[in-house]
Amino acid sequence: MTKENSSGDSRPTQSGTILHVDMDAFFVSVEQLRRPELRGLPVAVGGPGSRGVVASASYEARAYGVHSAMPSGQARRLCPDIVFLPGDHELYSEVSGRIMDILRSFTPLVEPLSVDEAFLDVSGAHRPPVEIGHLIRKEVLDEEGINCAVGVASAKFLAKLGSKLAKPTPTPAGPSAGVGVFVVPLGEERAFLSPRPVTDIWGVGPVTLAHLKRIGIATIGELAEFPLERLEEVVGKAHSKHLHNLANAVDPRPVIPETAAKSMSREETFVRDLHTHVELGAELVALSDSVASRLRAAGVAGRTVTIKIRFGDFSTITRSHTLASSVDSGVVLAREAKQLLKTVDVAPGVRLIGVGVSELEDSSQRQLSFDDTAVPSWHDVDMAIDRIRGRFGSGAIRPGGAADTGSRGTSSNRPN
Repeated sequence: MTKENSSGDSRPTQSGTILHVDMDAFFVSVEQLRRPELRGLPVAVGGPGSRGVVASASYEARAYGVHSAMPSGQARRLCPDIVFLPGDHELYSEVSGRIMDILRSFTPLVEPLSVDEAFLDVSGAHRPPVEIGHLIRKEVLDEEGINCAVGVASAKFLAKLGSKLAKPTPTPAGPSAGVGVFVVPLGEERAFLSPRPVTDIWGVGPVTLAHLKRIGIATIGELAEFPLERLEEVVGKAHSKHLHNLANAVDPRPVIPETAAKSMSREETFVRDLHTHVELGAELVALSDSVASRLRAAGVAGRTVTIKIRFGDFSTITRSHTLASSVDSGVVLAREAKQLLKTVDVAPGVRLIGVGVSELEDSSQRQLSFDDTAVPSWHDVDMAIDRIRGRFGSGAIRPGGAADTGSRGTSSNRPN
C-alpha cells in the first residue's frame, strides 16, 4: 500500500478503511456532459436573478472567487462572463443514483451525505482501501464522465478532509489537477491535523472562530493542546467536547448505510413574489408532477401531503393533509396540494413554495380505497409518462397547467 499526498510522495504505509467520495462540481459537470461546448468556461448552476444563488460553480468560475451559496449578483460582479444555467434536479438525482450504485458495488456500507458525496466503509473488502479509491474514480469517470475525489482515513472527519485536499485547485490558467486520492495514514492523524486551521473542523463557524481567536487558538494543534476545562468556559460544555475530540482525531461515528427515505419533496424559489392562487397553483402542478415521478421511480407512495410556503418577509408556514390511501400520482398530488393552498392567504406575496409527501410505503402494497373506485385511475397515464421520459429525457413531457411564467428562480429536491 502506498501513501498519496500533495507532494506526489509514495511510500509504504497503513491506511484506514473509511472513504469519503466527493464529485467535482457535480451539477456543472452533469450540465457540461450534455453541453460540451461549455467545458473550460466559467459556468454556474443556479438562479441568475436578484434572489438567485449559486448551487454549483465550475473551477474556471471558482478562479474568480465564485463559490456555492454565493448570491448570483455577486458572482456576476466577480466574473462578468459567467454562464448561468438553471438546475435540472431530476437529472442530477438520476445521475446520483447511478453513482451511488457504483459505490455500492464496492461495499454495501455506503452512507450518502447528499447527491454528490458519500462515506464508505471498506473494512470488509479484499482490496486495499487506496486501491478501491482509485478504482472508484476510474469507474465513475468511465461510466458517468464525472471526476471525483476520494479521502481515505481512519475516521469520517479525516476522510472528508482528505477528499477536499484531493480535489483540483482553481487557477486563472485553469484547474490544477489534484492527487485524486488523498490518504491520512494510520498513526499520523494528529501530525496531519496539527498545522491545519481550526476552520477545517466541523462546527467551527464565524461565531466559534471568533471565540477561539480571542484565546489565541488558530490551528487544530493548538486546539488539541488547549485544556478542555478552559475551552468549556469559552464555547460551552457540549460544543467544547466535540471540538476537542475532532482536534485530537477522535471521531468514532460509524458509516451508516442509507435507509429508505422518510419523505420526498420539491420546492421552488421565485425571482419575484407571487400573489395569486392561480399562479401558485400552476407552480404546484409542476412540483407535484416532479415529486410523483420520483416517488414512482423509488417504488414508493405516501399518505401525507404537505405544502410549504415562504412569504416575502421570510416567514414560513406549512399545511398538511393525510389521505385514506397513499399517492404517487402527480394529478392526485397536485389536486391535494391546491386544496391546501386555498386555506392560505397569499396576497402578501410568496417567494417560495414546496410540495412534500411523507409516510412512505412500498407502492405495491397499497390497498384499493373507496375513493380509488370513485374516480378514474391515473396509473396507466403515469406509467406512459414515465416511459416517455425514460426514453426522451425528463423534459420531454410536462403536465397540463404547469407554470411557464418566467417567475422561477432556484429549485431543490429534498429526500429525507
